[in-house]
Amino acid sequence: MNISQITLKDFRNYEALELPLEGGVTVLCGDNAQGKTNVLEAVYLCCTGRSHRTRQDKELIRKGADAAFVQIVSQKRDGRHDVEILLSCASRRKIKIAGQETSRSGELMGHVTGVLFSPEDLRTVKDGPAERRRFIDMALSQLKPAYYYALQRYARALKQRNEVLRAIAIHPRMMDTLDVWDEQLANAGDELVRHRGEYVRRLSESAAAIHRDIAPDSPAFSIAYRPDAEDGLRALQECRAMDLKRMSTTVGAHRDEIRLMLGDMDVRAYGSQGQQRTAALSMRLAEMQVMRAAMGEWPVLMLDDVMSELDPSRRRQLVAHLDGVQTLVTCTDLSDLAGARPERVYRVHDAVLSPIE
Repeated sequence: MNISQITLKDFRNYEALELPLEGGVTVLCGDNAQGKTNVLEAVYLCCTGRSHRTRQDKELIRKGADAAFVQIVSQKRDGRHDVEILLSCASRRKIKIAGQETSRSGELMGHVTGVLFSPEDLRTVKDGPAERRRFIDMALSQLKPAYYYALQRYARALKQRNEVLRAIAIHPRMMDTLDVWDEQLANAGDELVRHRGEYVRRLSESAAAIHRDIAPDSPAFSIAYRPDAEDGLRALQECRAMDLKRMSTTVGAHRDEIRLMLGDMDVRAYGSQGQQRTAALSMRLAEMQVMRAAMGEWPVLMLDDVMSELDPSRRRQLVAHLDGVQTLVTCTDLSDLAGARPERVYRVHDAVLSPIE
């Protein structure tokens, strides 16, 4: 997959931008806070329906503007894909696919597919299980729109069940509705568990091989999926008394864990900074490989100021995986590119892109 055009209007600090792209590596170079990451953020928004930096659409709208517009034109094996997102201060966002408006956010998935690697990715390794679930959920949603809808159903059922648990203390008759929400939550949760298990298995295989190339003297790297409940309905029924006491749902897919292991060592708890960075890099590169195997073509790769965060060995390993992959790179110094051969280099200053020959 290749992106051929990025168009922004009143997005973040961009009043207007039309950026044609070719295959290969495109570099956006400049000082911090000039707008480099905003371009990648716009692409990621069209890949996943959300920003990687905020949950508030209003924060994506340029100061003083009423709305922001993002359009991505991509070329895939089956032809051209146009994605447009209009963000408004006064109303809900509007999404168009190939010029046709859709009310279902899941319709966005799969038209522009991408992998974003940023310094914040270390949180996937260092933070709690919610960050690793988010990592898996975003990748799976791009590959399987049905998974995205199951995720939505699960979130709605979980919210409703928790509200019923709290209400029962005041209105005991609402106990009769708990079975309905148990069933809906369990059905959506079992679907999440099934897809997560298969995806993590494939991700772990790819990440282990990549990790061996990056750190050949290290113990074997693996990613282990630990579902909180294999049988969602039975688990909910067994925990009902505790849930009523705590007035919240204590079991289910929202508590699943994904563990990152070096041999028998938990990387999150005991890994060094270098080991954690290598694990994060291996996971992102593995995500690319799993996407390619599923789609038959590479996703676009976005590298947001990560070269300066990696030592020379890890930079070389990363560059070695760029062949044949359309890549958008941001950096503050061109010397950070570690031998990558860019097709285009732009200097970014105050949301203006100037080609560097």
